Amino acid sequence: MENLISLVNKIQRACTALGDHGEASALPTLWDSLPAIAVVGGQSSGKSSVLESVVGKDFLPRGSGIVTRRPLVLQLHKIDEGGREYAEFLHLPRKRFTDFAAVRKEIQDETDRETGRTRQISSVPIHLSIYSPNVVNLTLIDLPGLTKVAVEGQPDSIVQDIENMVRSYIEKPNCIILAITPANQDLATSDAIKISREVDPTGERTFGVLTKIDLMDKGTDAVEMLEGRAYRLKYPWIGVVNRSQADINKNVDMIAARRREHEYFSNTPEYKHLAHRMGSEHLAKMLSKHLEAVIKSKIPGIQSLISKTIAELEAELSRLGKPVAADDGGKLYAVMEICRSFDHIFKEHLDGVRPGGDKIYNVFDNQLPAALKRLQFDKQLSMENIRKLITEADGYQPHLIAPEQGYRRLIESSLTTVRGPAEAAVDVVHSLLKDLVHKAISETLDLKQYPGLRVEVGNAAIDSLEKMREESKRATLQLVDMECGYLTVDYFRKLPQDVDKGGNPTHSIFDRYNDSYLRRIGTNVLSYVNMVCASLRHSIPKSIVYCQVREAKRGLLDHFFTELGKIEPKRLSSLLNEDPAIMERRSALSKRLELYRSAQAEIDAVAWSK
Repeated sequence: MENLISLVNKIQRACTALGDHGEASALPTLWDSLPAIAVVGGQSSGKSSVLESVVGKDFLPRGSGIVTRRPLVLQLHKIDEGGREYAEFLHLPRKRFTDFAAVRKEIQDETDRETGRTRQISSVPIHLSIYSPNVVNLTLIDLPGLTKVAVEGQPDSIVQDIENMVRSYIEKPNCIILAITPANQDLATSDAIKISREVDPTGERTFGVLTKIDLMDKGTDAVEMLEGRAYRLKYPWIGVVNRSQADINKNVDMIAARRREHEYFSNTPEYKHLAHRMGSEHLAKMLSKHLEAVIKSKIPGIQSLISKTIAELEAELSRLGKPVAADDGGKLYAVMEICRSFDHIFKEHLDGVRPGGDKIYNVFDNQLPAALKRLQFDKQLSMENIRKLITEADGYQPHLIAPEQGYRRLIESSLTTVRGPAEAAVDVVHSLLKDLVHKAISETLDLKQYPGLRVEVGNAAIDSLEKMREESKRATLQLVDMECGYLTVDYFRKLPQDVDKGGNPTHSIFDRYNDSYLRRIGTNVLSYVNMVCASLRHSIPKSIVYCQVREAKRGLLDHFFTELGKIEPKRLSSLLNEDPAIMERRSALSKRLELYRSAQAEIDAVAWSK
C-alpha cells in the first residue's frame, strides 16, 4: 500500500500545479482538506536549523533579519536505500538538483523574482520536493519568522503582514502547528506559543519544539518546559540541539550533528530521562507518524469533498459543452446537432413546454378582438359621407330598388380599415416569434460555446421569420380584400326594398335621400361590417398560424441547413471558434477533474485497504 503521506504529497503537488489551493479563496478545496504541518516561530528561533536537521541537508538561505520571505512548502519523500538524493522545484519541472547549495541559491533567487531584491514578503509559496533514503515521508510548510518591529527597507505593516500570512495557514482546522521556541527565551514571550494558543487554544493541533537548549545559561535547564510543567500541550514537548554557527561554517555533516545531538541528551544528567523522545530524528519520525494518523482520520471528509467537487466539475463541464471535433465531418455533425437542439427548444416554447407560446394566443384572444372593436366607422358612415357615396354611385340615373353600388362602396371603405389590425396582428406575432428565437438561443447551452455559430443561427432564424411574416401579411390582407371583393348575397336579400321604405320617387334625387333613409343604410352597412369583422376575428389567426407559427415549427432553419451543405471548410471551422476564455476554462476544469478522479481512486484504494 502506498504510504498515506506520499499519496497526500502527490495530490498536493498536483493541486498546486493546477492552482487548486486555498490561499486566495474562501471556498474549501482539496488542498485545504489535506493535513499539513506549518512551522511557526519568531525570527532567529532556529526554524531553519530544525528543518535542515529533519531533512539532514543544509539547503536553506541564512542571514540576519527576515530570511524566509515566502512560504516554503517542503515535501519529503523517502526513497529506497542507496538511491541518489535530489530535489525538485515545482516552478522548474523536470530539473533535478543534486547539489543542495544550488537548492539554497534557487530558493533565494525565486524569492527575489517575486519580491525583488528588497526585504518585502510575499504570500506566494515556493514548492520544493526532496527525495532521499534518509528522510521520512512528511510535508512541512516553512513560514516567515514572526517579528515585532520593522527594520530599514521594510514597510511599517510588515509585522502585521507576516502575522496575517502565518494565521492564514495555521487557522485551517487541518493544519498541524509546529511551534518553534528557543529554550533560552522566556516562554511567556514566545511568538510561536502566543499565536498558536490564539488559533488552537486547547493545544489539540500544536507540537512544541524547544531549540538552543545547549545555549541556556549555566545553572538553568529546560526540564520544566520539556516535561510540560511550564506550558502544557496535548503532545509532549521535544527538544533539539541544532548546529552552532561554528559547525555551519565548518560544514559539519548533518549525520555527525545528529549523533552529537543524541549524545548531548543521553549524557546530560538533566535530560537523560527524556533522551528517548528528544532530538530532530525523533521529531521527524513522530511528526510523520502523527501526520499519517491525522490523514487516516480525515479520509471520510476528504472522500466526501472529492465526490462533491467531482459532481460540480462535471456539471460545469457539461454546461460549457464538449470540445470541437477535429475533422470537417465531425464539425458539420456538431453544427447540425446544435441547431437541432436550438430548434427543439424553440418548438418547446411554442408548444407550452417552456413559457412564451401563450403570448401568441393572447394576441388572437385579446389584442386582435380589442383592436377590431376599437375601429371607428364614424367617418365612413357619417350622414354626409353616406349621401355622397350613394349619390356618386347612382351616377346620372338614380337606383331603382336599393342603392347596390352605394352599399358596395360604403362597405369597401369601411372594411379597408380592418387591414390595420390585421397587419398589426401579423407584426406582433412576428415580434413574439423573434423573442422566442432569442430565448431559445440563450437557452441552448452549446450556442453559448460558439459565438460565431450563435450569430449565424440567430440571423438565419430571423431571416426565415421575416419571409414568413411577408407571406403571412400577404395572406392575411387577402382575407380582408376577399371580404371587400365579394359581399354576402343572402345578407342583402333580406334588406327591405326602397319602394317600401324609401322616399317618394317623384321627388328630386337630392330630396329623396332623407336622413331616415340614409341612417337605415348606415345601420345596414355597420351591421354587415360587424358580421365580417366577427368572421375575420377567427380567420386572421388561422392565416397567421398557418403562415408563421406552423412554418416556424416546420422549417425555421431549413434554408440555413441547405446553405450549410455548401459551406467551405474554413468558414465551417469559423462557426465553431470558441470564446478563448471558455476554452481555457474547460481545459482547467478537465485537468482539475482528472486530478480529483485520480485522487478519489487512490484515496478509496487506501480507505478500502485499511
